[in-house]
Amino acid sequence: MADEVDEIVAAWRRERPDLDVEPLHVLSRLDRLAGVLGERRAAIFARHGLRRHEFDVLAALRRAGEPFSLTAGELAARTYVTSGTMTSRLDGLTERAMVTRAPDREDGRLVRVSLTPAGRDLVDAAFAELVAAERELLLPLAPAERAALAGALRALLETASSDASDTMAS
Repeated sequence: MADEVDEIVAAWRRERPDLDVEPLHVLSRLDRLAGVLGERRAAIFARHGLRRHEFDVLAALRRAGEPFSLTAGELAARTYVTSGTMTSRLDGLTERAMVTRAPDREDGRLVRVSLTPAGRDLVDAAFAELVAAERELLLPLAPAERAALAGALRALLETASSDASDTMAS
């Protein structure tokens, strides 16, 4: 069963027979899938009154385990943002009573961020819906296919991440 990517690849092969366009079969589909996944996730988060970056912060705190608390610096590192960006995100979540901020007990120069009960309830509900929707998205694949795909994507991501690091270091 051919799809749009097959048509694109065929057109490129016709127009540029000098190039090996085989990577498009995988990476163009991944790109399209990433777009669909992003839209679905955004819709789920919106139903819970969240934006993706807010979910990311709440989820990082929730995954930290009891007492669901991290320093602002740890949160920034775990969500791959700068400290200034994290401050802005925490301002909004604090105003909505999803998190609290207080000086760290051991090092008063640090800000400790804690998930409130309301924040925990919200992230738990959004995450439960997210997992159910993503499980449904994977239904066409048998368990062995999902495991093989996860392994292949892990290898691709590792290579792409190390290539990006090498490029930045150069």
